Amino acid sequence: MSKVETSDTHFLNSFSVILGFLIFVAICLFVYARYLGRTQLEQQMTQQLQLRAVQQNVAPLARVAIAGQDNSALAVSTEPANAAPAADIPKTGKEAFEKVCTSCHTLGLNGAPKIGDHAAWGPRIAQGKAVLYQHALNGKGNMPARGGTNWPDATIRAAVDYMVSLNK
Repeated sequence: MSKVETSDTHFLNSFSVILGFLIFVAICLFVYARYLGRTQLEQQMTQQLQLRAVQQNVAPLARVAIAGQDNSALAVSTEPANAAPAADIPKTGKEAFEKVCTSCHTLGLNGAPKIGDHAAWGPRIAQGKAVLYQHALNGKGNMPARGGTNWPDATIRAAVDYMVSLNK
């Protein structure tokens, strides 16, 4: 009977040591994960694009004017909220094509007509530039509106003109 008790005691002691070690490892992993999460958050909050996205997400949906109080902060701004910074807007149609359009129209991704494929571009060009401008500005098929940018209409039209010139 004493051998059974000794064997049980030995098993219980071994099991307790292993369990204690596993709990210690789990606590260490938890502390390390918290540390990594905090440093990643600090790094993200120092990036300008991340800060801008967070500020847009937490901005109030609406502001209310209250009678008898100063409501000058509610003045309507003339610049759209999603306007691209002036430095990011291409100056020519070629620059716009090289920045955005070339990613799909060079390889023919998502059904985009390839540059130089006259059979694909011929019917499109025959529809007229007004139709091409409308498709570029509003999107068509898999192509997002404005090619996924928020560039002004003139820049999008210049990119369309450049692509048409490459396919005549």
